[in-house]
Amino acid sequence: MKFQAKTKVSGEIPTASMPDIIFMLLIFFMVTTVLREYEGLNVFLPQARKIERLETKRHVSYVFVSKDGLISIDDKIIPLDNVKHVMYEKRVANPQITVSLKSDKNALMELISSMHNELREADALKVNYSARSAPG
Repeated sequence: MKFQAKTKVSGEIPTASMPDIIFMLLIFFMVTTVLREYEGLNVFLPQARKIERLETKRHVSYVFVSKDGLISIDDKIIPLDNVKHVMYEKRVANPQITVSLKSDKNALMELISSMHNELREADALKVNYSARSAPG
């Protein structure tokens, strides 16, 4: 006499809890991901009649100049004398770099001119002057 097994072994993987696992992973990544927001200095940009956007922000280094004479390059406050060295290092690391100069509308022109000379000595010749669109 032959006995038959009443339970059969199946090779399927149970997928009933799969959506729960996916949602838990999604929530975990949403909670733990930090989006870096670029702060810089508190700068009020001057107005311009015609502005153009940069094609890409990949090769951009942001330089902020405040009305108080503070200079910030990539979230670090730097004296004017060190701008040439910092930007030269950035230029060597990335030859396609574009400097986005965001200066306060009340910043001294002497400081902006000195900043431009420092950038020229660092061979950072691709400079973008940031402004906000004029109303109207």
